[in-house]
Amino acid sequence: MMNRSRHAFVLACVLQVPGAALAASGEIYTCVDARGNRLTSDRPIPECNDRDQRVLNRDGSLKSVRPPTQTAEERSQAEARERQAAEVRLAQAENVRRDRNLMQRYRDEAAHQKARQDALANVRQANERTWARFDELVKERKPLNDEVEFYANRTLPISLKAKLEANDASLSAVMEAAKVQQSEIERLNRQYNAELERLKRLWAGTPPGSMGPLVVPAAPPASANEAPVRPSR
Repeated sequence: MMNRSRHAFVLACVLQVPGAALAASGEIYTCVDARGNRLTSDRPIPECNDRDQRVLNRDGSLKSVRPPTQTAEERSQAEARERQAAEVRLAQAENVRRDRNLMQRYRDEAAHQKARQDALANVRQANERTWARFDELVKERKPLNDEVEFYANRTLPISLKAKLEANDASLSAVMEAAKVQQSEIERLNRQYNAELERLKRLWAGTPPGSMGPLVVPAAPPASANEAPVRPSR
């Protein structure tokens, strides 16, 4: 006990730390400042905030190293880096989860192809009804056009003009619906094509999450006046 007290007292004298302070804190901070001076204290040393400070136990052994104190800007930058790293880790975990779910949902190409056809079925049925309505409107238009020819160079009756306008509006709505349905069919096919390409690589052994997020190609640019294409039967 006497040897231990004497050792602590000698260490305090060497490090120039008051004995009372040493007894109270039990820690000794030491560093070399920017001018090359070795400084010692029973608490963090402000002159060494920009560098490591060694924290010693009462027996002189190293307890820890206190890193440089960050400025407000440095703390902000460090926090931003940590947030970014956390976002990257979260995104990677999400990519792994999605790839595993994709492989669980589709065990083989046949299962994926069936899912594609099921997804397309409702849109294609709606598209068929749209084009059937188109045929009806075209059929309704023929006698109206015949009447217009009858009134060549004369003012059309109000009732005939109203029927023409109604037919035009219906045709316009039908063509817009056909365009939307065509776009949806194309979107679904792009999505399933991208999934299938990814699945083939996953089935071949590519680790889930290693390919980043699934990217579905964007639709090619189309003219605003471009008419929808009627599917062949």
